[in-house]
Amino acid sequence: VQLQASGGGLVQAGGSLRLSCAASRNTISNYVMGWFRQAPGKEREFVCCIARYGGGTYYADSVKGRFTISRDNAKNTVYLQMNSLKPEDTAVYYCAGDRTPGINTSPQGYDSWGQGTQVTVSS
Repeated sequence: VQLQASGGGLVQAGGSLRLSCAASRNTISNYVMGWFRQAPGKEREFVCCIARYGGGTYYADSVKGRFTISRDNAKNTVYLQMNSLKPEDTAVYYCAGDRTPGINTSPQGYDSWGQGTQVTVSS
């Protein structure tokens, strides 16, 4: 599956953004979909993921209660609603797909990646 992330931008602390990840060449309904982020000088880190048919979600502690992942299999798109943004959320955000069922928080388990979208939160 080919993925394209969009929706990033510059926002003040406390604000909101919604990222989208549009898929092509294959249907995302067969994939666990995840969001990861990478700040300058840091390793790529897990943000959240959603099971293949939207039955389960899992979040990193740092975003729990502020971010919500969802998927629309009919539109072949995954979303990340980010509320109460903090400066430490600043990073390039990547969407990824994993054909293996089950929750996966490791980047190594994902075999399809989007190009990333920059999110910058100012204080």
